[in-house]
Amino acid sequence: MVQEQAAILEPQTLLDEFKKNGVTHVVTIPDSETNYLYELMKMQPWLSIVPASREGETFAISLGLIVGGKVPVCLIQNPGMMESGDSIRGMALDAGFPLVFVIGYRGWNRRGVITDSVAKYTEPFLHTYNIPYYLV
Repeated sequence: MVQEQAAILEPQTLLDEFKKNGVTHVVTIPDSETNYLYELMKMQPWLSIVPASREGETFAISLGLIVGGKVPVCLIQNPGMMESGDSIRGMALDAGFPLVFVIGYRGWNRRGVITDSVAKYTEPFLHTYNIPYYLV
């Protein structure tokens, strides 16, 4: 079981899923939590990385890519997801544009000790917007 979980959490596993699902772009702000994934993504000729200046911009940038026929993924941390609430509501929920995001769960750890208040609000935010999600 532990080996299976470790395999699931490897950056290469996520990258393989991106490729399998036709992802063309990752809109992100590199951070220490996703550095190994970021370095691996930079080496992929089939994947374009689109840097944003604020996490809240990633969803609007992704909408432009979707309209242009691309398949983006937003890769940010939970505070940026909350900052993007209106974009998520307008483009994904109301307009129905397909939107996939991978959110770092800042402030959470396996022992249930919350070290940053943003962790306390992450899942309630997802529930409020009725966003289906998986914890990995």
